[in-house]
This record gives sequence, C-alpha cells and structure tokens, in this order.
Amino acid sequence: MINLLFSGNEKVFDGALTELISITNKTKEAVTCYILTMDVSRIKKEYVPIHDEQIAFLNEVVQTKNRENKVIKIDVTELYEKEFGHGKNENAYCTPYTLLRLLADLVPDMPDKLLYLDIDMMAAKDISELYNINIEEYEYAAVKEKYGSKIIRHDYINAGMLLLNMKKIKETGLLEKARNLIKKRKLPFADQDAIFWTTTSKLLLPRKYNEQASFGRKDTVICHFCKRLMYKPYPHTENFKQWHIEGIHKELKCFRFDDDLNEYLEWKKKYELNKSLKNYKDLEVK
Repeated sequence: MINLLFSGNEKVFDGALTELISITNKTKEAVTCYILTMDVSRIKKEYVPIHDEQIAFLNEVVQTKNRENKVIKIDVTELYEKEFGHGKNENAYCTPYTLLRLLADLVPDMPDKLLYLDIDMMAAKDISELYNINIEEYEYAAVKEKYGSKIIRHDYINAGMLLLNMKKIKETGLLEKARNLIKKRKLPFADQDAIFWTTTSKLLLPRKYNEQASFGRKDTVICHFCKRLMYKPYPHTENFKQWHIEGIHKELKCFRFDDDLNEYLEWKKKYELNKSLKNYKDLEVK
C-alpha cells in the first residue's frame, strides 16, 4: 500500500482529481490518500473543509482503477486552532492549509511512511519507484528547490514533495520543532522554511521526483506545476496548474498528461451533473 498525504479545502478538488487520476493510471500498487482539511472560514469564507460529496466522488474515481484504492478525509480544525490559530504565519505566501502537514505527527493512526504531495502535481510514471526509496535513516526525502537552492542555501528544499519517515520524525521531534518555529517567527515560506531549518537528517533526491522546470524529460516521475519565472515576451511569473489545460498547452507547451486530463474532463462533467441533480432534488423537497 502506498500512503499519500494531501491537504486543502473544497477548492483543491480539481487538483486532487487530476493528480489522483494520473497516479492511479500509472501505479500498480494500491493507494490510500489521506486529505487533511479544516474550517477556518473566520479568515476567508471559502476556507471550508473539502466536502464529503467530493471525497465520495474521489473514492469512486480511484476505485475504478483498483478496488483497494481509497481516499480518507481527516478534519484537523481543532488541532490547527490549537497550534496555529491567529498566529504569525496564518496569512503566509500560500493558504493556511499548507501548514496542515506540520500536524501529521499529531493525527492518530497515521502510517509510518507517507508521501506528501502538493495538489499541483502530476505523476508521469509509477510512483512506487519514489515511495519505495529507503529513508530509514532520514526524517524525510525531498528535492532541491529550483530557485531557493541558488538564493537561500545550496540544499534548500521544495516541500511540495516530501517522502516522510513518520517514525523517525516522532523520534527527533521534527514537526514539533517546525510548529514551534512557526509560532515564534514570521517566515517567508512558512511551512517549507520551518521544515528546512529544523531538519536533523534529510535525503536529497534527483529532480525527477519533483520536476519544477521542464515537462519533457523522459525520466521524470513527478511533475510540479508550481509558479515559475517566464522570460518571454518579458520577465514575469506564471502559475498555471494542471487543470488549466489551455494554459499548460499554450504557455507551458505541456501535452504529456493529455490522456489523464481528458479523463479528468469526463469525470468532472459527471461530478457537475451529479451536483446539479442533487441541487434540483433539494429544491423539490423544499
């Protein structure tokens, strides 16, 4: 069993759907995906948990590939408010949902090994190659950050992909130390900085496990649709995600996931139809 960890609110549905399609289409081993979520609508009205209907639909999709696949929702609202509520990094560069992975050691019954993935990633190959890397002597494995490793420090990581040794992490207190740092200091890249600066032992992996630049490399296992610097027609940043299909075709010249994304469009059509029918039935009842 491959144990995945995602985090986010209802807005991550398209990312979760596309990413899970790409993973389950290419990975033979069964997958369990834990999604950490929470209600912090006190900050923004859209910061509500991923819906049960969305989780049920994701389960329907992944189980068409393998009946043992499953998606599990874990609401960590109480944990978040206790650890980070009204804190210094609540309005960091991303949403507060990026902080949820720092709570993984406090969630009961989590596996000893987890593959954390940002919601803007796609699997180009069977991810068991990545998941089965031996990290017994390390807290986690990660890939260097494309820009940060040149500007911040040579071994600075991109935390969009973290292969987590939860047993080791609990022994060293990595996530507890990261949470304490988050509470004390305003950090430019919040959770990513907190993990990096409190690390005791990490394994740096080749870029193919978190490819942040090129979509054409044949050895790539995970592609990361993160914000990137574009030079034409003038220097600027772009933030196309995999479900922005027209953008990734036109601007990023990325076509390698078209089979996955065409399947996503079919499933999304079914999801929207189901939602419309449910809304209609709810109106009839009223």
